[in-house]
Amino acid sequence: MTANSQQPELNPFWTHSVDDLLGQLSCSAKGLNSEEAQQRLQQYGLNCDAPPKTESALRAVLRRLLEPLSLILLLAAVVSLITGDTTGGSIIVVILILSIGLDTFQEGQAIKAAAELRHSVALKAEVKRDGRFQSILIGNVVPGDCIRVRAGDIIPADAILLESTAFTTDEAALTGEPYAIEKKPGVVKSLTVAEASNAIFRGSVALTGEAQALVIATGKMTLFGEAALALAEAPIISPFQRDLHNLGLVIARLTLALVLLVLMARVVAGRPLLDSLLFSVALAVGLTPELLPMITTVTLTRGAMRMAKRKVIVKRLASIHDLGAMNVLCTDKTGTLTSASITLAYAIDPNGTKTSRPAKLGAIAAELGGDRGALDKALIDSTPDAARDWQLRDRHAFDYNARRGAILAEGPDGLVLIVKGAPDAIIGLCTAQRDGEGTKPMDAEAHHQAEERVHALSGEGLRAIAIATRPWAKGVYQMDSTAEKELVFEGLCAFADPPKPTAAAAINRLKASGIRLKILSGDDPIVVKRLAGLVGLGTGAVLTGAEVAAMSNEALEYQVQHVDAYGRLTPDQKVRIIRALQARKSIVGFMGDGINDAPGLKAADIGLSVEGASGVAQAAADMILLASDLSVVADGVVEGRRTFANILKYIRMGASSNFGNMLSMAIASPTLSFLPMLPTQILLNNLLYDGSEIGIPLDHVRPESTARPQIFDVRNLVRFAAIMGPLSSIFDILTFLMLLFVFKADPALFRTSWFLESMVTQILVIFIIRTNGRPWDDRPHPALILSSFAALAIAVILPFTPVGAWFGFVVPPLPILASIFVLVLVYLLIAEFLKPFATGIPRPNGKWF
Repeated sequence: MTANSQQPELNPFWTHSVDDLLGQLSCSAKGLNSEEAQQRLQQYGLNCDAPPKTESALRAVLRRLLEPLSLILLLAAVVSLITGDTTGGSIIVVILILSIGLDTFQEGQAIKAAAELRHSVALKAEVKRDGRFQSILIGNVVPGDCIRVRAGDIIPADAILLESTAFTTDEAALTGEPYAIEKKPGVVKSLTVAEASNAIFRGSVALTGEAQALVIATGKMTLFGEAALALAEAPIISPFQRDLHNLGLVIARLTLALVLLVLMARVVAGRPLLDSLLFSVALAVGLTPELLPMITTVTLTRGAMRMAKRKVIVKRLASIHDLGAMNVLCTDKTGTLTSASITLAYAIDPNGTKTSRPAKLGAIAAELGGDRGALDKALIDSTPDAARDWQLRDRHAFDYNARRGAILAEGPDGLVLIVKGAPDAIIGLCTAQRDGEGTKPMDAEAHHQAEERVHALSGEGLRAIAIATRPWAKGVYQMDSTAEKELVFEGLCAFADPPKPTAAAAINRLKASGIRLKILSGDDPIVVKRLAGLVGLGTGAVLTGAEVAAMSNEALEYQVQHVDAYGRLTPDQKVRIIRALQARKSIVGFMGDGINDAPGLKAADIGLSVEGASGVAQAAADMILLASDLSVVADGVVEGRRTFANILKYIRMGASSNFGNMLSMAIASPTLSFLPMLPTQILLNNLLYDGSEIGIPLDHVRPESTARPQIFDVRNLVRFAAIMGPLSSIFDILTFLMLLFVFKADPALFRTSWFLESMVTQILVIFIIRTNGRPWDDRPHPALILSSFAALAIAVILPFTPVGAWFGFVVPPLPILASIFVLVLVYLLIAEFLKPFATGIPRPNGKWF
């Protein structure tokens, strides 16, 4: 279903009246019914630039069939058939079909499961359907819908405002202008988008307030198309993905070099060109870990499904590795370390006397200003009817850098400017104060006393905001940039936000897992310090935003290694701290749920948000937590590390096996007068080995593999391959020598025997490589046992069957089988001995031997 040109051409739609637009769209401001909405969805298409990219099974098969290696195999099959080798050509085709079928099925199932998980946390919009507002997927919004947008939402479509309350948007992603734009209903004559104050555009972000709007255009018919949504959810190439890609390139180059070397050596030695070419092609296939993408996708998807059961929804599969590698987690305290059920404890006037006036003024500012933060909700709940007799005339949206916002309201007291925000951002602007005796000048001593009261509240663990006012001239309904000065200090509102009972235990779990927690808060440093002590982070130094701002990048990089708590931070300062940690090679996670958290979520290696967070935060996050609790993060970390451990098993097995095979082939091919293995035998070897590893995504993982951060280290992988690969080659060469000089094997017997030795060693060593412990002490998953021994049984039995003759196998005599058994046993014992040196990890008992 695609968007099409049947949508009405109404641009610039903001120059039309609402009635005109309603008429042209054949709808009403009351919204659509379900039947109308479905008809329009069929007519106009999904609210996206292009239909979702879904690949059919046939297309997936064709894509794999057109890959270079598949084409080479097809060519080899054709050449075999033309030259009369019907059996060889047929076998190549069968192996190709089985390989492609297995890959397509496994990856298809994984992609489907991952898509279902992402769909469960897809961005949604509020639309009025059948007379009531309901939440639907953004893709199902259609022209004629009546939508409701609140602070933090991503605008789902181009729309004309029907009504609004203190509504502002951020269109920086669309226009590049980084400031709040006030939006209100009306008709605009200007054709310029920047002056369309009555319209909202798909992809922009609602900053404050609330609005209802009529959808005019969706999908590619919107003014800016997919631009901002693409920015909000831009694909990120993680270090893990880059390392996997680089590993693939290294293997490809080594394979190409070896294949060319073997081909040239055989041609120079006078071997048949066609045989040498087919052998080289088969060798290239056998040395390529073509299942790596599938194994990686399947393993990550299974990990994502397990994480979903632990209340973590994965949006970006590669982020599972990033979560497992994370060694620093940055979070705001609200809702994560504290209960998030913030309540107004009390309000005091400048003298410290309890009074309701500051809370009432704060509630008026919150209600009329459209602010929907946790403190604003607590103010409104404490005085629900405060704004009943007041009307909004103008507003300055809350500025996260200045840490204050203001409204101009008219009510029983006339026109009044009300400013609320962080105490240190407001008290300094006050020249007078009001208490029970009236208004009086606010001198230096009064300023000092106000600051001391803030500190006292913070010492009690209470969060405080300041309220100030300023009388306003009658009939003047606009504020300028100088409005917030010469204010009257009205007092402080104190809020209770106790720590979660589970916070300390969750932090200890993270600490035991090698993850250091850092609090990046906009709150008073004293409150942050007290909370840090309560949840077990200690009562060390707390850096303030002002101190962070004054530091050079080098100084900050030093401080972030020693300081775990930060207060009075702006969003930009949080990003600086994250980047300073990254500069020190930390893998940083950031947990946030507000509009102001989006920059931090994007800057971090792994962004975590929560269900019910602002739309822009959810769009920027890599994972969505279904519960705002650090224990959920700790559970997710374990699953992330378990998933990566299984991927690493396959990579280690493939790297060491391929490197060993490269060395063996490089030595055997030029020195033998015949092919050490037929092309069909190499392909069969490759197919069976790949089949033996299908159970890896389900395999068990030792506790030590999930105890510390797991990082994809290419150098460790190279060391592993450099030790285990040559070990495999040594036993291949011993097998060659034994077959040639002890048993005087002919080519058919040589190939059969080496095939058996190669298959048995490759499959059985899986059970050594899969664990850092002793293989007999660490039970593998039944699926891995089944897949491995099924492949092993086929390999061993095949030469004794009529089918084996099709592949050029002969029945090996018992002495050769016994000799291979001894060689395999010795190989496995030595591999177990060398394993700690190859991995760089001692055995679980701490010993290397």
